[in-house]
Amino acid sequence: MSLLRYALVCVPLVLLVGTISGRISGAGSGNPWFDALAKPGFMPPGWLFGAAWTILYILLGLVLAMLLHARGARWRGAAIALFLLQLLANYLWPPLFFGFHEIGWSLALVAAMIALTLVLTVLLWWIRRVAAMLMLPYLAWLGFAALLTASISALNPEARVAPQPASTDIVL
Repeated sequence: MSLLRYALVCVPLVLLVGTISGRISGAGSGNPWFDALAKPGFMPPGWLFGAAWTILYILLGLVLAMLLHARGARWRGAAIALFLLQLLANYLWPPLFFGFHEIGWSLALVAAMIALTLVLTVLLWWIRRVAAMLMLPYLAWLGFAALLTASISALNPEARVAPQPASTDIVL
């Protein structure tokens, strides 16, 4: 199978599952729990997260396609396993943070994602250097996500029970 054929399957699949993960967990603004949290001053606008994750999932889909296409490459099996493990962690992060309100566990998960992705990137360097380079924006974004999550945690020590926005309903 050609690299293009792998990409035509992998890119939409990675993007679709990432989108579903975010949607079912109520990720981003519009989530009453998240909206009620104090945010750091460097919090980007909400639209940037959607744009960034779209680009990152496209890059991840391309990396997976390159890995699947690299038949016979040494460490390919280990790299595929690491890729799928870090991708699963990525898909679990929105439900953990936005759905279950587990900021501490979310921070631990993003730290694990960074570690897995660093090892994966080193393996990719020996398999397909272009794939390794495509992981660099993802690594940078994971670092930013860790900083953002840690800051939200520090600003909201009681985040699991964050106050909901005041209701505008009048009760008589």
